[in-house]
Amino acid sequence: MRRSVGFIGESDEMIEMLSLVSQVALTDISVLITGESGSGKDMIAQAIHKNSKRKFESLIIVNCAAIPSGIIESELFGHKKGSFTGAIENKKGYFEEADKGSIFLDEIGELPKETQAKLLRVIESGEFIRVGESKSQKTNVRIIAATNRDLKLEVNKDNFRQDLYFRLKTININVPPLRKHLSDINLFIERFGLEFSDQNNIPFKGFSPDAINLMKNYNWPGNIRELKNTVESLLVMNKGERIIPKMVSRQLNLSDTESSNNLVPVNENSDKIERELILKQLLFLRQDINEIKQYLLSNSSDAEFIKTNPALFLPVDKAKTENSSMVNNLEGNDINDAQLRAIKDDAVGEITMTEIEREVIERYLKEFKGNRRKTAKALDISERTLYRKIKEYDLQA
Repeated sequence: MRRSVGFIGESDEMIEMLSLVSQVALTDISVLITGESGSGKDMIAQAIHKNSKRKFESLIIVNCAAIPSGIIESELFGHKKGSFTGAIENKKGYFEEADKGSIFLDEIGELPKETQAKLLRVIESGEFIRVGESKSQKTNVRIIAATNRDLKLEVNKDNFRQDLYFRLKTININVPPLRKHLSDINLFIERFGLEFSDQNNIPFKGFSPDAINLMKNYNWPGNIRELKNTVESLLVMNKGERIIPKMVSRQLNLSDTESSNNLVPVNENSDKIERELILKQLLFLRQDINEIKQYLLSNSSDAEFIKTNPALFLPVDKAKTENSSMVNNLEGNDINDAQLRAIKDDAVGEITMTEIEREVIERYLKEFKGNRRKTAKALDISERTLYRKIKEYDLQA
């Protein structure tokens, strides 16, 4: 199985996961693969297909988050000529193309609820109806789905059908994040380094033990995908050199004063880590905050430049933040509560993570004048997720 898809990893977590994959591969049961973005869910889907009795048939890969909701049913189930504007000919959908093979529905949590109902019908009976037709068709396909979202939570929020969730979660394979099997990082570095070196004719002289140890202490929020990109970037930027800690620190933006804040403890729960990633998107905002501080404090005799908020992952001068006279001086001017809260270093630390997430989304929406496509791209989320967040936080867009 390892050779079939190039699997590497000798940790207990990887061995346990591969054992489960080998057990379910030979069956035709639907499988739900869960795990964080970049953890390798697509590799698991390929492993299941390539070790199944359908391995000589097609594996159709569909990124549900990348297909606009208005055409997703046409893409999945096909359409009849003339059924809508632009339907100039009959078209087969992915389920029809995957007949006798497998279909991998990545980011299934992004499917609209009306499409979820039709997917449930395919799972239960193998039947579907093309857009614009009334006659149902049959398909013989194995469904493998994946998501980085908590579908149980989405069911509770009424974003995902409970019956579909129960049908999918019969077999659930959870792909561990890289921080849970850091003992495998040496193997990944060697694999990615050798492959990239061979493809691009760049010498690969390896990583020093200290460089590898530094990488083992990094949180890797982007998981294996981020590690692969990091290794490739290091080889390009340091051609023909052995990779040492200084190079790794520079690549991962770890300065001597910031490394402890960027190296998030690996035992923190995933929800908190995901929230911290949202916080890190506020880094550029600190520049605006500092400019506001400098402007408001420029005429104050007691004013000195205050270091950026510790909640934004930078060192803080406690002596300055605890200086109440400075705050009093500010309050003496015509500064409203919103401005005062923004310039007091300890104030942002009192804001909940939900409030910060709302602020980030609202700021990007304003920056792009309500353009959801550009906002979603800047935040690295799907337009559907952005739409859900806009409704959740009652934002104007």
